[in-house]
Amino acid sequence: MQHSHSDHSNHSAQSTHLQVQASGHTHDHVYGSGNPAAERGTRIVMWITAITMLAEIGAGWWFNSMALLADGWHMSSHALAIGLSTFAYAAARRYAHDPRFAFGTWKIEVLAGFTSAVLLIGIAVLMAVGSVERLLSPQDIHYREAMLVGVLGLAVNIVCALILGGAHHHHGHDHHHHGHGDHHGHAHEHGAHSEHSEHEGRHADLNLKAAYVHVITDAATSVLAIIALAGGWLYGWAWLDPAMGLVGAVLVALWAKNLIHDTGKVLLDREMDHPVVQEIREAVEVDREGEHTRITDLHVWRVGREHYSCALSLVTDNPSLTPDEVRKRIGVHEEVAHTTIEIRYA
Repeated sequence: MQHSHSDHSNHSAQSTHLQVQASGHTHDHVYGSGNPAAERGTRIVMWITAITMLAEIGAGWWFNSMALLADGWHMSSHALAIGLSTFAYAAARRYAHDPRFAFGTWKIEVLAGFTSAVLLIGIAVLMAVGSVERLLSPQDIHYREAMLVGVLGLAVNIVCALILGGAHHHHGHDHHHHGHGDHHGHAHEHGAHSEHSEHEGRHADLNLKAAYVHVITDAATSVLAIIALAGGWLYGWAWLDPAMGLVGAVLVALWAKNLIHDTGKVLLDREMDHPVVQEIREAVEVDREGEHTRITDLHVWRVGREHYSCALSLVTDNPSLTPDEVRKRIGVHEEVAHTTIEIRYA
């Protein structure tokens, strides 16, 4: 009985040691998801837009003004889109450590940006249809009232643009460093990460960009409307208002197309033309006396604003090449956040 107890104790000690060893190799999969400054900014802008929308609809109903009513309902679409951006930030933050998300929750933000872009396409279509209808069937325009609405909308959008622009300057930096390997020629690595620059971070945060584009498009259409109304009021060019509406629709559609392209390629993992792919090849492949190493299979996809994951298989005639050595070669590129390596020896 004594001997049995001793064996059991020894077995427990070994198990504890293995558990401690394994815990040193565990890591999360959080790649900079969430942007507290942007979340606060989009939430403030959402409320400003919603309050302005309700005020315009209420005033339009009280004063029987179609211009106020139309602009109020138009702002409702932007309030919805910006609200979606806010929700995406909150969801990405809430589920950041949920193990069901294999590579983190950042793509929740990208999905929201894609949805906002689709809403912008719908807004552009409605603008174009309304403008064509007014060109074919001109209507009387209350220029003074309409210009007041345009100026109000422009002022609100300038304030919102400043708020969202300020969110870029508070973008945080994420730093993680984890790594582990095994005895079967595989290694997983989390490198140290950093955002490249505030300017690049602005474009990388596609959810914030989507909210920003909604504000800017609304501001641009307000400017075009003010110009058109001024021309109609001073020179009687009633056709200028719907004409500017068509110009605005084209601008909105172009911005939406660009946003759909940026978000769509991330959602579809179309990143194999990114410079980091060639950088990985150059770092890993070696052709010299004593070692000929070639990548036979490589997959790279984005898992964060400036973070990429890659899975690669390579063949080498260097029997001493280990996954850890390959990991060190790739580690010179900080944007590669998670790496899976398989080695076959020739």
